[in-house]
Amino acid sequence: MEQETLNQVSMPRIGDKAPEFTAVTTQGNINFPSDYSGKWSILFSHPADFTPVCTSEFMTFASMQEQFREANCELIGLSIDGLYSHIAWLRSIKDKIEYKGMKNVEVTFPLIEDITMEVATKYGMIQPGESATQAVRAVFFVDPQGIIRAIIYYPLSIGRNFDELYRALIAMQTTDAFGVACPADWQVGDDVIVPPAGSCGTAKDRMEGKEDLDCKDWYFCTKKLDKDLVLDTVLKK
Repeated sequence: MEQETLNQVSMPRIGDKAPEFTAVTTQGNINFPSDYSGKWSILFSHPADFTPVCTSEFMTFASMQEQFREANCELIGLSIDGLYSHIAWLRSIKDKIEYKGMKNVEVTFPLIEDITMEVATKYGMIQPGESATQAVRAVFFVDPQGIIRAIIYYPLSIGRNFDELYRALIAMQTTDAFGVACPADWQVGDDVIVPPAGSCGTAKDRMEGKEDLDCKDWYFCTKKLDKDLVLDTVLKK
């Protein structure tokens, strides 16, 4: 039992510094997260090359790559397959696969070779109860300072919701820029949540309508946040 405990690797948590690594990828060597300083990044794992769910995911991510880049975010994929397998699979995607109207899709973001499972282990991407030889569908959002801001995990059998990944990125950037919180199902242009009142006086002022807020109770207040303002700030148009 003691040896088993020693061999365990703690999964990074929200608020932790992203574990550092150097890796070979389909776009050359990278040093993570230092190569992405000043940018957001999404590091995501997939179970294996030449699998249909992963193929649909890579085509979707590749088709959205420019959209993520406009939000100052780079994409980095990972599986425990080797570099030549990665290259052959990505060529197959471009030359042979059509999915939801997408075809001739070229994946230009880096795909990490991790046959030693070093990176996957550092990030807790190997879940033995699901598979000891394949990485689950993990997603790590890392901010421009190299801090992990969100983590999402999916099982092997379910493809990710890429609209939600983009929504989460924009929501985090919005909360950073405007000092607010985003309620359930928030989309750009929706009202945002104002931090709870920090004093009885502030709570009283809010309930008496002395602030330009919509307050249902002293702790639940929302305000409008113009969609164009959010997009101009986050996307820096």
